[in-house]
Amino acid sequence: MMRVVSGGILLGVCVAFSFAAGKAQQHATATSVRVADASCAKCHKDIFEKYLATPMAKASGIATENFEAGALDHKASGVNYRLFPRDNKAMLGIQSTRDPQLHEERQLDYFFGSGHLGITYLYSIHGYLFESPVAYYSASHSYDMKPGLEAITQLPPALPMQAGCLRCHMSAVQHSDEGTINHYSGLPFLHGGITCEACHGDAAQHVATGGKAAVLNPAKLDADRRDSLCISCHLEGDISVERAGHSAIDYKPGDSISDYLSYFVYQGKDLTRRGVSEVEQLNMSMCKRASGDKMSCTSCHDPHYRPAPQERAAFYRSKCLACHSDASFVTTHHPENPDCTSCHMPRTGAENIPHVAWTDHRIRKIPDAAGDSIKDLGEGQTLTPIFSPKATKRDLALAYYMAVLEGNFAVQQQAYQSLEDIRSEISGDKETLNALGIVSEKRGDYKQATDAFAQVVKLDPLNLTALSNLGTLRAKSGDLKGAIDLWRPTFERNEDVVGLAKNLAQVECMTGDVASARATLQKTLEYNPGLKDVEEILARLPSCEGAK
Repeated sequence: MMRVVSGGILLGVCVAFSFAAGKAQQHATATSVRVADASCAKCHKDIFEKYLATPMAKASGIATENFEAGALDHKASGVNYRLFPRDNKAMLGIQSTRDPQLHEERQLDYFFGSGHLGITYLYSIHGYLFESPVAYYSASHSYDMKPGLEAITQLPPALPMQAGCLRCHMSAVQHSDEGTINHYSGLPFLHGGITCEACHGDAAQHVATGGKAAVLNPAKLDADRRDSLCISCHLEGDISVERAGHSAIDYKPGDSISDYLSYFVYQGKDLTRRGVSEVEQLNMSMCKRASGDKMSCTSCHDPHYRPAPQERAAFYRSKCLACHSDASFVTTHHPENPDCTSCHMPRTGAENIPHVAWTDHRIRKIPDAAGDSIKDLGEGQTLTPIFSPKATKRDLALAYYMAVLEGNFAVQQQAYQSLEDIRSEISGDKETLNALGIVSEKRGDYKQATDAFAQVVKLDPLNLTALSNLGTLRAKSGDLKGAIDLWRPTFERNEDVVGLAKNLAQVECMTGDVASARATLQKTLEYNPGLKDVEEILARLPSCEGAK
């Protein structure tokens, strides 16, 4: 007889350089920046044309517009990946050297990533959005597994893309369908790349009045709202938490990002070992500390323009000399090397993202020896907020909980205690109630877990996490029909979620409904071909061997 997989479903966080997916409805696609911002070009042609060449403008788009053909033979899994063009389409071929029946092809809809560091591709099945398990890395000019999949020993499950993972590469990102994490009835985003309105806000009146109505100018905002435009995508921290009642997707230019997200880092962690830490590093620099709010990302970076390689040294040197302007310094400070960044902002790797290098934004006077990073301070287990003046105890509790989801079990007790401390304050907070329910279940407190998930379902009757875990608790208590009643409609909205499919199929089998169990597993294999554990359950179905 088969066992019920305990723990339900834990929905976690997007990882750094984790490329995301968007699916267009058939015969409909998101528009490019060139098309979306064509009205801006009428008056701002020079800025518009320069902007189109920037990584932000090219952050995503139709797959065939930025396609790198190539292949990867992944030894650990025995899976060969091939990316190739066919009939004006971009295709991903997948074939296993260990299982001759595993031979799949996916049409790729969108590219994700400008190519500055890398590119991956996005595909869809029946309206569910996924990312390719392989990515193209510009530094090595080759394909490799995406971060976290390097050692996997089989074709990985389909990688579902949540809307929050799209927002920094696409524009006008839409929320997923209710009760799902990666299914869209319409376009998941309206525009590929980062459009003008992503930084300047709604420009409809500006365009309608021929420029007479003002459009948002970030330079005229206070420092918090000005810097929020960059922080919203260029600050990662170790963990970020959406604030109660807010979604990062709904952030708009002119808002403070701290109303939507709280960021946390581990005290003592080496910033140079994590990607997307430029904002943190800049804040450590003497330049920023001496300049205060007068200095921002745009003091050195022009969002509308990326200098050509041969112009880069002179461009950034001019930014340095805007402050370091003493005449004798300008002429005597290493005149043989005009590239200030080569010494004071060297490029370094990031442990959580292979094959890429990031510019060290600490702007140090005396750089470390070649190849060195900041000295290891000994990574602690204490999370502290950064750039998040509105962070609450609730946000910190969720940060510890999310750390546990990411594999840091050293803070498991801290996560539980932090959630317990605020239990009386979270009756209307779905995310925190789900977290409390999951950690309570792990500790064997099934009553508290059940109460927490039931409260979420009252607030949000289609909540995937609550329904999945509540079903697990019912199954454990022997209420198999009650579990099926929760899981069946939830699975019909989330056919790609492997854990949900396995749980549902095993309980269907235990109640004698072998036909439904087989249909459930076969359906999820459409999205997740070749998964050994699913195929093993399917093979045992006729007798339901191991179900009890």
